[in-house]
Amino acid sequence: MLPLIGNDWDSVLKDYFESPDFQAISDYLEKAYVNEVIYPSMDNIFTAFRLTSYADVKVVIIGQDPYHGPNQAHGLSFSVSKNVKIPPSLRNMYKEMVDDLEVPMPQHGQLDQWAKQGVLLLNAVLTVRAGEANSHKDLGWQDLTQKVIESLNQHPSPIVYVLWGASARSYKKYIDLNKHAVIEAVHPSPLSAYRGFFGSKPFSQINQLLIERGESPIDWEIK
Repeated sequence: MLPLIGNDWDSVLKDYFESPDFQAISDYLEKAYVNEVIYPSMDNIFTAFRLTSYADVKVVIIGQDPYHGPNQAHGLSFSVSKNVKIPPSLRNMYKEMVDDLEVPMPQHGQLDQWAKQGVLLLNAVLTVRAGEANSHKDLGWQDLTQKVIESLNQHPSPIVYVLWGASARSYKKYIDLNKHAVIEAVHPSPLSAYRGFFGSKPFSQINQLLIERGESPIDWEIK
């Protein structure tokens, strides 16, 4: 069985973690981690939830699936460890952040600082086979993503969702739009960033929404 999260998410998602669907994912991955190279490491599958407890969620940024190169994925969407080259999509996010907020260009790609302030950096699919993007898209992880959003619909505070690209936007139907806010744009990848991501100013938009709702803004600067 995959390791539990270790905070309030375990009780929030208890019914899902006890379901046959999750048992099937867990059984598959226990074999896959022995016989193949899977990212992130098993201990890091739920890093996003460990760093951002249910009670602390203020913003959700939904990615597609983990990076599939060596030493990249560590359980947070768009993030890589400090000693790893910044990937193109994250580089474009940083360019937009620098333009939007006039902060210095970050020198590494580890986004723990965001996660610890209440930004849930959630990939819709939590694992991937080495070298094969989206190789676990049919494993069933999207059911967990749906459960997460449905549980956050009941959150005591309004949440800001950031949906970049078609994959992320497919989850909009699960969000209670009467309570929560959604910021949408094309994906920040080099293939699409110039078609509406650059200039969209998502970071200042998020903070404005948080302030209007009585929440403290996110310090986006990566130090």
